[in-house]
Amino acid sequence: MNLYDKCASFTEAKILEEQGFYPYFRVISSEQDTEVIVNGKKSLMLGSNSYLGLTNHPKVKEAAVNAIKKYGTGCAGSRFLNGTLDIHIELEDRLANLVGMDSALAFSTGYQANLGVLSTIVTRGEYFITDKLDHASIIDGCHLSYGKMLRYNHNDMNDLERVLQNVEETPKLIVVDGIFSMEGDIAKLPQIVHLAEKYNAQVMVDDAHSIGVLGKNGAGTSDHFGLTDKVDVIMGTFSKSLASVGGFIAGNEVLMHYLKHFSRPLIFSASLPPASAATVIAAIDIMEKEPERFDRLWEITRYMQKGFTDMGYDIGTSCTPIIPLHVGDMMTAFKMWRLLADDGVFINPVIPPAVPPNDCLIRTSFMATHTDEQLNIALEKFEKIGKKLGVI
Repeated sequence: MNLYDKCASFTEAKILEEQGFYPYFRVISSEQDTEVIVNGKKSLMLGSNSYLGLTNHPKVKEAAVNAIKKYGTGCAGSRFLNGTLDIHIELEDRLANLVGMDSALAFSTGYQANLGVLSTIVTRGEYFITDKLDHASIIDGCHLSYGKMLRYNHNDMNDLERVLQNVEETPKLIVVDGIFSMEGDIAKLPQIVHLAEKYNAQVMVDDAHSIGVLGKNGAGTSDHFGLTDKVDVIMGTFSKSLASVGGFIAGNEVLMHYLKHFSRPLIFSASLPPASAATVIAAIDIMEKEPERFDRLWEITRYMQKGFTDMGYDIGTSCTPIIPLHVGDMMTAFKMWRLLADDGVFINPVIPPAVPPNDCLIRTSFMATHTDEQLNIALEKFEKIGKKLGVI
């Protein structure tokens, strides 16, 4: 027996590859746009998280190039030591202003941001309370802490109250996705805030998929509900609407100061590259100056939701640009992916353990830059293939 035995025994992915049904690690040889090049062929991109379509915006690319010319390609160290640039401070000021918080702190990835705050803020004898469909980075951040994680059924406020009642006298943090990344629904933040006040809990919202989608100028879930002053911590990523890579935590000055000195994922990780920081600043500028992008994104969302449901697809509780199609068992999802890919449509199949058995998804997501023609072509292909597989 050795450490590699478990690696050699994992054969499922190889079998899927041999059968032509392996949908992961696809190689794209073009920019992330409404159309991409996969294996030398053009595909309609319906699987990107670039909700505002900014990854190839000329001003965003120009900002990245100019930052490299001024600062070089990297910082060669952590923020704690030699890796804090003036552009990082500018970025954090812009982020705090965007989400309506006192202060913000940038991390090298969104995953690191969740690990960085959650592994630090809750400690022994204290509790995390999480939605069962929260993102994996939230779960992993909780596991890195000495605190204990308790979970409640997805968006079930009665179940959340049951959990809160059991730890009423103990420090606790409710952590919830603003928009759930697979289901496309929105956290019931008004009810969550009400219960947090009732049971003396604090609230953190993961706005990875909400920045650039919900709220004024894309400020996120708390702004969408008018509850920014009731939320303690906001997390966001740069790799979706903000057209780069990285993440941030926003809250009060006391929390940011504490994280700077105790958050191991921040202290022991290399600093965010200057081009990434400049890209996010440029993306925020565009969000503020071009509100029509939000209008277009929601016009597309409503159009595609109606299109899918009218032809018989089950989109669950989705109410955002993330629109999952519930297709049943895993092989149906893989077959649908294969047929769509062959027909020039890029989507993402979602299978267990990300979803329950026999409730697999075809996850579609939309960008403000999709054209009407592209949307109609997509609907035609989904109808044809859905009927062929007996999904609709």
